[in-house]
Amino acid sequence: MNRRQLTLFLTLMGLVPGASFASGKKAEGGEGKGEKKPQGTFLMIGLATSAIVRSNGRHSVLSVETGIDAPDAKLYARAEKLTPRLQAAYVQAVQIYAASLSPTAVPDADYISRELQRQTDLVVGAPGVRLLLGSIIVN
Repeated sequence: MNRRQLTLFLTLMGLVPGASFASGKKAEGGEGKGEKKPQGTFLMIGLATSAIVRSNGRHSVLSVETGIDAPDAKLYARAEKLTPRLQAAYVQAVQIYAASLSPTAVPDADYISRELQRQTDLVVGAPGVRLLLGSIIVN
């Protein structure tokens, strides 16, 4: 059996992590039952990454894990629709910050959070959505 057939077989069997044919929304129970209110207020945006050069000349990656908290149902729905734009804004802000980062400096979490919160406010266009940072890693 070649690799393609094996991968297809494992995907259909549900054994490959991350491969799923379920939409996810019905599994959450939010839209599958006709409810408009979100189950929670947290929305995972994703990982914003940028390449940086270390003091020894080696390349590294600055990774910032992001999410948002939107307690209002209307803001949550708006932010959910704008997730790709939020992700793009976060990646752009992290890349700009990483380009100006000194090779020996440690990333400034306060500055990153202020910039990403500013991007959140610009993209969503209404106050009340808070940025949540999971981790800031230089690898």
